[in-house]
Amino acid sequence: MTVPPGTGDQGDQADLPTPLRFASVARLASRWPVATLCQRMGVSRSGYYAWKDRLRRLAATNPRRVASEALCVAIQDCHARSRGTYGSPRIHADLVAHGIRCSRRRVARLMAGLRLRGCRRNGRRARPGARGVGAPARALPAPDLVRRAFAVSGISRTNHIWVADTTAIRTGEGWLHLAVVIDLRSRRVVGWGASAVLDATLTGNALRMALHRRRPVRGQELVHHSDRGSTYTAWAFQALLRQAGITCSMGRPGTCLDNAVAETFFATLKVELIHRSPWPSRADVFQAIFDYVETWYNPHRRHGSLGYLSPVAFEASQPSALSAPKPMTVR
Repeated sequence: MTVPPGTGDQGDQADLPTPLRFASVARLASRWPVATLCQRMGVSRSGYYAWKDRLRRLAATNPRRVASEALCVAIQDCHARSRGTYGSPRIHADLVAHGIRCSRRRVARLMAGLRLRGCRRNGRRARPGARGVGAPARALPAPDLVRRAFAVSGISRTNHIWVADTTAIRTGEGWLHLAVVIDLRSRRVVGWGASAVLDATLTGNALRMALHRRRPVRGQELVHHSDRGSTYTAWAFQALLRQAGITCSMGRPGTCLDNAVAETFFATLKVELIHRSPWPSRADVFQAIFDYVETWYNPHRRHGSLGYLSPVAFEASQPSALSAPKPMTVR
């Protein structure tokens, strides 16, 4: 039988107070046999049912304690749904969105008791390195039109500024290069691509996906902001921008903060997905990235800059902000 999610090995649960282990059993009891859950959590069935009886009796005399037990169960659910990535701010936002009223401080305190924590970045910045393979024909770098004005409140609509960047991911078969295009207004990944080779074809494919999905309106200003890597200054990529009617913007050389939103996305991706397990092949990590971006990050992951909404939910809350679709052919 598959191990119930959130139960781990018995040794992993040994430090948890027994009532919290009983709460974990209660949380999963509708989907798994109680006997299996009790075995995984290192508790007895008789002890679990006795705990449930005590809760019923406590409900009349100590509602605060019962509420804390229920809140612990809800916190564990939120943490499991986030794939183990959420800390107390996003867990609190998730609880509020589901109609559970509590303070962020209380959530943090209960998470500490549950030994739950979110993914944390190590604080290291990406080291500037060689960009691209070979020496493709290059156009002159474009000026920086964004100037680190990344605040959501300062951008009037979606399809106004797209930020783009590339990163490399180590696999058992060698490097996999990932290119993304992110809408600066909603923080949504609107285009992405992956390849064993870092070149203008890769970045061009990510841009084509963004154009196909978003269908930006001709005549409305759309800025594409990136670094000055050869994959973006290449003539082929610049020709694609011109054909789509997109204005090119580039940060200063060697200054990653000029493209901080894209850099932050990669940091989040690596902390929440890439660095949590080894990747034997490029196909393995490609499938994992697809799942992360398309089924978690865009539709569900909460962003502090969006008022703890997901990119999809943020766009849905502002239906007039998204440009109306209009056919566009880009080859």
